[in-house]
Amino acid sequence: MPEAIKLRSRESCRWDAASLGEIMLRLDPGDGRIHTAREFKVWEGGGEYNVVRGLRRCFGLRTTAVTAFADNPVGRLVEDFMLQGGVDTGHIVWRKFDGIGREVRNGLNFVERGYGCRGARSCADRGLTAVSQLKRGDVDWDGLFGGEGVRWFHTGGIFAALSETSAEVAIEALKAAKKYGTVTSYDLNYRASLWKSIGGQAKAQEVNREIARYVDVMIGNEEDFTAALGIEVEGVDKNLTTLPVDGFRKMIGRAVSEYPNFKAVATTLRSVRSATVNDWSAICWYKGELHESVSRPGLEIYDRVGGGDSFASGLIYGLMTFDDAAKAVNYGAAHGAFAMTTPGDTSMATKADIEKMVGGGGARVDR
Repeated sequence: MPEAIKLRSRESCRWDAASLGEIMLRLDPGDGRIHTAREFKVWEGGGEYNVVRGLRRCFGLRTTAVTAFADNPVGRLVEDFMLQGGVDTGHIVWRKFDGIGREVRNGLNFVERGYGCRGARSCADRGLTAVSQLKRGDVDWDGLFGGEGVRWFHTGGIFAALSETSAEVAIEALKAAKKYGTVTSYDLNYRASLWKSIGGQAKAQEVNREIARYVDVMIGNEEDFTAALGIEVEGVDKNLTTLPVDGFRKMIGRAVSEYPNFKAVATTLRSVRSATVNDWSAICWYKGELHESVSRPGLEIYDRVGGGDSFASGLIYGLMTFDDAAKAVNYGAAHGAFAMTTPGDTSMATKADIEKMVGGGGARVDR
């Protein structure tokens, strides 16, 4: 039987989970569109950070985030959002702001929710951000993983694609985590727009295939494994209106064969009927067996951004708490579904909400 996940004891670690990635200020035009907006609501968000925020805010675990900001009011605003979410800010790398942003900036992400035939859309402004300029040696990984102790470490393909040096930092972090016995997870999160200026899909595959060697739990969606690792999924139509479960089973088999270090592989399954109605489920391979979540056909979506990140945090919580992939994939799928019923990148769910959904509870009013 393939090797099980072995966690460090809670007593020996200050943190249940830590992440590495960019955290941007999200600007949301609400029901309107970016190019016609006259006001925006602000949130924080970032693929890797969203995972540890969900683990803290929904599931009550102790989490910290490694990131970097320009030290100006925008950076301090994002820090304040992190504090509201309960995520520790002690591992922020602060960079001196030059007063205009020629040298270092904080990332902004403008996001439309989409509706019906109009898909969700984002417009990121993240050039020269502080976190994209991190280099090997900038973070004391021995202090984090060895001195403080971390049970689970999560990063992903968005951070790895930010610059020529960010992938090197991700590898440095993953190696340090493995050195101290921390379980590692990685969400492939392929974004063609990020890789375009540093080598495109060929570079993405080169980088991600190297990173994959240091990953215990690999996570992705319907296009990530193909675009980021070069592992094809058979039978996916270009509009994502149908997703072949058998194709994903074969894909996971190839991934595990090529990367025997993977202890678990999980993927979300999303068929897009419209921007506001998707079919949603997930699969997880663990200990040599495949487990499928409850399928939610016709899931009505309020804001789909962050659904995959919330899936990842629910999955991680389930694996950490139960060491049971059947439970974990359902916690992940439920948390991802619930996150898409509220605005913003991150979940507004409680653990009771998720446990009710996992237990088969419906949407009748609670009084």
